[in-house]
Amino acid sequence: MSRSGADLALLLLGGFRALADAASVELAARGHEKIRPVHDFAIRAIDAGADTASALARQLGVSKQAAAKTLGFLEERGYVTGNADQRDPRRRRFAVTPEGHALLATGEQVFDELRDRWAQRIGVNELERLEEALADLGIKTPSRLDAPGWLAGASPQ
Repeated sequence: MSRSGADLALLLLGGFRALADAASVELAARGHEKIRPVHDFAIRAIDAGADTASALARQLGVSKQAAAKTLGFLEERGYVTGNADQRDPRRRRFAVTPEGHALLATGEQVFDELRDRWAQRIGVNELERLEEALADLGIKTPSRLDAPGWLAGASPQ
């Protein structure tokens, strides 16, 4: 069966969505309700130094309002903490809390379990071949965490 290039793109996106949706369900079952991929991207960006709403917005490729909303969600649940900037009290600086790091660790464990389920379904060798083929095509872990903005059509920086 021959598929189009558009079909391939949709299958790859569908694979990401299937894993992300299953991970969200599993994280909720483990006490991390309403966690979505953008929250993971945000926590990782904050941990890497995007510690203000403006910096996070740039890193995620979203508006400052969207970044502030994400920060509010994460802070309300204890995954990040925000404090007034010493030099500019109007600005808040955010840091990932131990609970935020625990969420990342739990998420990584969940994704390993989901990968194992895929391996059981299609076979370990087939999954490894898929991963190798994607790597051979130059597809690798993104160095930028701007998927939310990219999916919405934001211009790259």
